[in-house]
Amino acid sequence: MDAEFVPILYNTIWALVPPVVAIVLALITKEVYSSLFIGIVTGGVLFSLGNAAPYIHPVKALEHVFNNGIIASLSDSYNVGILVFLVFLGIIVALMNKAGGSAAFGNWASEHVKSRVGSQIATIGLGVLIFIDDYFNCLTVGSVMRPVTDRQKISRAKLAYLIDATAAPVCIIAPVSSWAAAVSGFAPEGTNGLMLFIRAIPYNYYALLTILMMVLMVVFKIEYGPMARHEINAKNGDIYTVKPVDTKEEETVEKKGKVIDLVLPVVVLIICCVIGMLYTGGFYSGELEGGFFARFVEAFANSDASVGLAYGSFGGIVFTIIFYLARKILNFKDSMTCVEEGFKSMIAPITILTLAWSLKAMTESLGAAEFVAGIVESSKGDFNMMLPAIIFLIACGLSFATGTSWGTFGILIPITLEVFKLTDPDPAKATLAVICVSACMAGAVCGDHCSPISDTTIMSSAGAQCNHMAHVSTQLPYALTCAAVSFITYMVAGFVKNAAISLLIGIALMVGMVVLLKYVLPTPDSSSLQKETPKSEKG
Repeated sequence: MDAEFVPILYNTIWALVPPVVAIVLALITKEVYSSLFIGIVTGGVLFSLGNAAPYIHPVKALEHVFNNGIIASLSDSYNVGILVFLVFLGIIVALMNKAGGSAAFGNWASEHVKSRVGSQIATIGLGVLIFIDDYFNCLTVGSVMRPVTDRQKISRAKLAYLIDATAAPVCIIAPVSSWAAAVSGFAPEGTNGLMLFIRAIPYNYYALLTILMMVLMVVFKIEYGPMARHEINAKNGDIYTVKPVDTKEEETVEKKGKVIDLVLPVVVLIICCVIGMLYTGGFYSGELEGGFFARFVEAFANSDASVGLAYGSFGGIVFTIIFYLARKILNFKDSMTCVEEGFKSMIAPITILTLAWSLKAMTESLGAAEFVAGIVESSKGDFNMMLPAIIFLIACGLSFATGTSWGTFGILIPITLEVFKLTDPDPAKATLAVICVSACMAGAVCGDHCSPISDTTIMSSAGAQCNHMAHVSTQLPYALTCAAVSFITYMVAGFVKNAAISLLIGIALMVGMVVLLKYVLPTPDSSSLQKETPKSEKG
């Protein structure tokens, strides 16, 4: 009976209702747990409406929510690997805090980074350097830079934005990253996925313009929307405005901690994670052919990011404990106490991730992918020149609704390459295929930035130890501003089909937008703005 069951609402616009319900509730109530769960239940109820019996079936809805939603999400090996990585990273951060490494680094940075602009630029620089994986980027940059930004009175919401804006946007233009591997894997058979990824980089306008916008906003000290209020409050001593649920007072740390107690574990962690990802990609198996670089790239393309990061983070824990024991700044009992503390610190992001994955499962079971594929298919024809901009919007919407960039790639890239062939004898159409693939990736990252149920958004909140909905509400205006400029740039690219010309136009538009904001909006330094917590954001 179950095998033959088909929801009557399958492959219709109703497939997008569950995530829309969750997102709208989250934005209204500022409470993410109940909003996600209500979205999941909505998906279960819609799924229970079968062709044979077009009425709500409570038992089938309940079974679908738990068996095919929550339990299935927690049974997925990739998801479990990500959760293990989260816990291990939380333990490492707890160890570094307990040993005094974070405090020592904060003291050192306060002597060398003496301005708010400098600390934000340093955060951006570190985010760009850690391009291997967005999850790893979010949590590592957050743990390293929190002491620095706190001392410069930068809000946790701004830190979360800087982390988020240097996670996915950097990974999506880095040929050696887990994202490059994912995109390569979604390319149709017979297509060199990595070469396609590299060719698409100059056309990835949202990623490139996000990095540019972020730097310009920092240098010119421009904030607007809810972020301006958070920054004003931070300058007055309140770096949170809205405290995360699990915020607690800082614990007493060891006075023996030095900068090396943070830097060395982080460096070893990065090395271990790279080694772990290469291992899962078969780099050490001897089966890959070619020179060192060719085998290195292929191993990354074949890697299992979740398993590789779990291996690497475990190696980082072992090294950190041994290193601190050798330095005699933590004994074994204190180190084991950090295991429990690290796990507790990740309960909130683990819960949100589990619910977000379950909501994604509900959406998939209702045929959201097929519905969106139909929209893309119907867009071809007389609108060829507008197709990059159209695909960018569709990718934004799909990624926003489902909270997954990689899922959006998997749906849209094969469809796009059916519309236009990379091997088309007409060079213009072949170039348009590359532009459209890049529009898929850019739109996916944009929707990922805007969505409160996105795993990268959740990770950024966790890395900054920022209230999740505060991060979402403060980042949204910035992401939408960049999305508008990117949309116009894709319209230009569809007609000129030249990466340099369209990118220069996009850069000019972005610079013009920032200059306009500079002269139109008050800055956080303005005396006309005073410390206040908006009623809608009070915890």
